[in-house]
Amino acid sequence: MGGVHCLDLLSPEMYERLKSDRETPMVARGVLFRLTLSSIHRILRRLMELRNIAIIAHVDHGKTTLVDSLLKQSETFKERGLEGETIMDSNPLERERGITILSKNAAVVSGGVKINIVDTPGHADFGGEVERIMNLVDGVLLLVDAKEGPMPQTRFVLKKAIDAGHRVVVVINKVDKPDARPAWVLDQTFDLFVALGATDEQTDFPVVYACAKLGKAGFEPELEKMVDIQPIFKTVIDKIPAPKVDDGPFQVSVGSVSYDQFKGKMAVGRVVRGTFRPGPASWINRDGKVSTAKVTSVMVFNGMGREEVASAPAGEIVAFAGVEGINIGETIADPEHPDALPVLKIEEPTVKMTFGVNTSPFAGKEGTFTTSRNIKERLERELQNDVALQVDFAGASDASFVVSGRGELHLAILIETMRREGFELQVSRPQVITKEIDGQLQEPFEEASIEVPENMAGAIIEQLAQRKGVMQDMRVENGHSFLEYVIPTRGLIGFRNDMLVQTKGQGIINTLFLGYRPYAGDIAANPHGSMISFESGVSNSYGMKQAQERGQLFIHPAIPVYEGMVIGQNAKAEDMMVNVCKEKRLSNMRSKGDGVAEALDTPRYMGLEEALEYIGDDELVEVTPKNIRIRKRLLKEFERKRAK
Repeated sequence: MGGVHCLDLLSPEMYERLKSDRETPMVARGVLFRLTLSSIHRILRRLMELRNIAIIAHVDHGKTTLVDSLLKQSETFKERGLEGETIMDSNPLERERGITILSKNAAVVSGGVKINIVDTPGHADFGGEVERIMNLVDGVLLLVDAKEGPMPQTRFVLKKAIDAGHRVVVVINKVDKPDARPAWVLDQTFDLFVALGATDEQTDFPVVYACAKLGKAGFEPELEKMVDIQPIFKTVIDKIPAPKVDDGPFQVSVGSVSYDQFKGKMAVGRVVRGTFRPGPASWINRDGKVSTAKVTSVMVFNGMGREEVASAPAGEIVAFAGVEGINIGETIADPEHPDALPVLKIEEPTVKMTFGVNTSPFAGKEGTFTTSRNIKERLERELQNDVALQVDFAGASDASFVVSGRGELHLAILIETMRREGFELQVSRPQVITKEIDGQLQEPFEEASIEVPENMAGAIIEQLAQRKGVMQDMRVENGHSFLEYVIPTRGLIGFRNDMLVQTKGQGIINTLFLGYRPYAGDIAANPHGSMISFESGVSNSYGMKQAQERGQLFIHPAIPVYEGMVIGQNAKAEDMMVNVCKEKRLSNMRSKGDGVAEALDTPRYMGLEEALEYIGDDELVEVTPKNIRIRKRLLKEFERKRAK
């Protein structure tokens, strides 16, 4: 490949560094030298300044949208012109729900500085992703909505950043909202920094105003004065420190793992010390055991992809392959100096469910992976990627496993992912994990922030009182009531669904785990009666017309049902057997189809999360790639009577 004159590309300072760099191929005397383009790229990478940042915020405050703008307006993508929105949310579940579930890496170049960006989840149930990312970065962008201000998850993610000692850049986003109040939001954010014990340096945070959707930012909150996203790049380069470099034997901390169909198991981590190259290494697991390993490939992030390199310097975020059994929180180190890094501590799960083999009459008809061995292998694989998940393989029986996570949504996402992969299973009602601390029974508590129309607040306050919630604050703005509660996690199970019904879909709830506190006492169960199919067959309009007079149905006509399957909710708080397969028979007085065309009410949609919130202790959710069904644990009526 032909060469180019480097003097046209490099500043005098970089040229002097090149002359003294032993690894730089150059012609004699080092006055004018010619390098291949690949050599120039390699050298520039080595000399280029580096910044590692994470973008953190409450759910739906615009993290992924901001990453879109940073990618599109960086030097990395000037030639390409990216299309679409939420580019980083590649998972179909993330696009459907509009939330980030898994943290993702990207890298851009701005002003000659390479910026590694990590997009993190905003939902409290995926806080484990945020905790482990803090070890990879040197600073964070904290996004705050220009109308809502700091929310519960803002407090959680900011505390993690402050505890890690990171420099924080506050980005007040969505200044284009008609009712935006950036001055008030800035005051609230400052108060939050002080409340969380930030240092004087952290409290003196730089502020940038932005409208990420339009790809604009500025140092003043007026949208008209904003041109592009460059003020955020400038603030990151000026205010976020470059990685501290240590030239000792190499050390790499592992922050996440994934699987590549060509390279096998991949780990993403940060080079804490030294220069990381493919070759022999020491692998130190979470228990401190040292094993010999061989790193086959080292890659750095370039745009949204990865690029294989011969070496990566200290401070760089890398992906590497070759260590099959590696897990999050472990260390890869120099074989002659196997020094372990501190093991990542993750907060414990608070909610558990039982995953089991599907035992319904329809078992094996819709799924590809149906055995306990299939489910066990899938859960073991998930444990390698999700540090906040725990599985007790001996906790229930040979055909079921107790799975513990951060919350209902955390486990529901896992179930939905397995379902889409072709798994068939049945799951129990979520239960909180209690502990005995100093001889006292304790349970998890959460902070709940609720927004409801003012005229509906009374019913919600009454419900929360029954669920042992304690009101901390209440304010009314623009016809909406904002309620702050401390409530046991137990009290929130099933509450979201009830709240949406009470508020006709206008209620919003956000929660944040507070910790374990003394047991709040018995909570009056939310009794519901189910309508249970009397026999196996196919539902039809005639049988359903009679059943819907007793309550609300969950199914349409022409749906296969089996005995013991829950097909609706009874209006009374007691179970009822109904026959939705009953047909109108031919008689001497009328034809068989006479009168069948009577209208049926629209059935209530029961997706996975709705079903998990609905079921009682004696019910299960049957999950297959094609259907979500609710059933009784004991399908036969005489078995349920005997069990009582």
